[in-house]
Amino acid sequence: MDNRPSTLADGLLAALPIVLGYFPIAFAFGVAATGAHLSPVEAVGLSVIIYAGAAQFLTLALITSGAPLLVSAFTLIAMNLRHVLYGPSLMKRAGPDARRRWSWFWAFGLTDEVFGAALGQLARGRRFSEPFMFGLAIGAYASWVSGTVVGAWAGGGALKNWPAVEAGLGFMLPALFLALLLSILSRAQLPAIAVAVLATVGVTLAWSGTAGILAGMIAGAVAGLVPRKVVDAQ
Repeated sequence: MDNRPSTLADGLLAALPIVLGYFPIAFAFGVAATGAHLSPVEAVGLSVIIYAGAAQFLTLALITSGAPLLVSAFTLIAMNLRHVLYGPSLMKRAGPDARRRWSWFWAFGLTDEVFGAALGQLARGRRFSEPFMFGLAIGAYASWVSGTVVGAWAGGGALKNWPAVEAGLGFMLPALFLALLLSILSRAQLPAIAVAVLATVGVTLAWSGTAGILAGMIAGAVAGLVPRKVVDAQ
C-alpha cells in the first residue's frame, strides 16, 4: 500500500492513459462538429461546457436532425444522469477521513474514465487526496478541450479520405473504458467485469460505441449485485 500523500503531479501522471485516449476522440469531435456546420468557437464551447464525449456526439446528431430544444436537453440530461452517482460512490470508497473541501470543484471532471481511474488507484492502495483528483481531472479535461481545438481547426474534411482512421476513433472511447475496467481487476470482481466487457464489446459491434459503454456499465452493475444478494440470502 502506498501511504504517502498523493500529489497533483501523481494525478497528472495517472491521467496519462486517459489523455492518450481522449485527444484523438476529441479531435474527431472537433472535425465532426465543424462538418455539421458549427463554428470552431461553438465546437470548442461544447467541449468546455458539456465535457461528455458520447453526449457531445449525440448533441451533433440532435442539432443536425432539427430536434426541439427541450427534447435535446432532456435527452442529454438522461444520458448523463449516471454522473450524479460518481462523486458519492468515490467518496464512500475513499473512506470517512477523505477530505472533500474542494469536491464541488474537481467533481466537474468526473467522467467515466476519470472515475474509473480514481477507483483503480484506490484499489491499488493509493490514499485519496484532492490534489491527486485535481491532477487527474485537469489532465483529462485539458486533453479533451485541446483535442477539440485541433479538430475544429482541421475542419470538417480532415478525415474524409481516411475512413479506417475515422472508424478506429469511434471505437477508442469504449476501448479506453474497457482498459480502465481491467485496471481494477480482482478475483472477486472478475464476474462483473467479464459481463461488462462482453456487453460493451457486443453492443459496440452491433450498434455503437456510445451504446456499448452504457450497456457495459448497466450489465456490470447488475452482475455485481447478484452475488451479494445470494450471499445475503444465505
